[in-house]
Amino acid sequence: MCMIMNFAIDLPGSSPCTSQVFIGRNIGSELSATLAPYLGERVAYWIWDENVFRIWKGRLQGSFWPDRENDRLLCFRASEANKRLSAVEKLAAELLQLGADRGSALIAVGGGVTGDVVGFLASVYMRGVPHIQVPTTLLAQVDSSIGGKTGVDLEQGKNLLGAFHQPQVIWMDLQFLETLPPEEFRQGMAEVIKTAMIGDTALWDYLEAHLESLKLRESEPLHHVVAACCQLKAKVVQLDEKETGYRRVLNLGHTVGHALERLSRYQIRHGDAVAMGLVTATKLAVSMGKAEPEVLVRLEKLCRAWDLPVRLPAGFSPEAVLAAMQTDKKYIGGRLHFILPVRIGEVMDNQDLRLEQLGEVLRALTL
Repeated sequence: MCMIMNFAIDLPGSSPCTSQVFIGRNIGSELSATLAPYLGERVAYWIWDENVFRIWKGRLQGSFWPDRENDRLLCFRASEANKRLSAVEKLAAELLQLGADRGSALIAVGGGVTGDVVGFLASVYMRGVPHIQVPTTLLAQVDSSIGGKTGVDLEQGKNLLGAFHQPQVIWMDLQFLETLPPEEFRQGMAEVIKTAMIGDTALWDYLEAHLESLKLRESEPLHHVVAACCQLKAKVVQLDEKETGYRRVLNLGHTVGHALERLSRYQIRHGDAVAMGLVTATKLAVSMGKAEPEVLVRLEKLCRAWDLPVRLPAGFSPEAVLAAMQTDKKYIGGRLHFILPVRIGEVMDNQDLRLEQLGEVLRALTL
């Protein structure tokens, strides 16, 4: 077991709150004691991704969650196709049947879909109950579990129904990444690359220098990368919890990425879509004179090292992508907030983008 790193995300706002983040490896036996002061007398309802439950039920070093006498366990099928209001309604009905009330708490154990669905459920169940995040994928650990964004998809786009609902605790045990399929790990690396490009030049250099050890999922470099991503996102969220301005930088690559996901009916995975969105945004920045060509060269090289796509698939016209983008949450008051990289570690919010110019870039990148 490695030492547990612990830091707080303090959110002042109109309703001040704090999320406590714990990062370590093989720390499952510590979880119950850590959560005890946060749960108090509340009955905890542990909602697991059914696949994670199946893999890890017998592997948690003699501890199993839930392990308190009155806690309860539920499983659900976590997939983008099931990230809908119907899943929230079904889970809510199960909670009611099990006796969950306003004095209960929810604990999400799984990847990004699990965290989003359970977090949203916690925000609306009995008008809001506390929740805790136990992310089990790289993507969830470095990005989606932090910041309190919760939500479900509509046919018209991703995360169009949701709420900001901050978790009390975010518990990251890197041992979960040991059984993460290579494809899932690869998807998470797209969010790591995005995070480094947004605001951490040192992390970018680290990714380039420790490529092979990260591919082997060695403990020290993995801990370094997860912690760096968490701390950068925490800083952004503390400055702008509800995404009224600065927090939009976290959407780098996601405007085009979300459009591609929806147009493919989620056959394009999130990490692949984000990688394509990153390349699109960077090529656009270069064409506009906002970034040097070397930025695009370094991005494409790092994406290729992780087998992330750097070109858009045939079959999606630029016109279809642009139309899909206009139902995105970042399209506000007739203006699209499009995040562009300036250099590695610095981005800008461009609100005067000509869609024709973006269309040209999309056309140039399409296979």
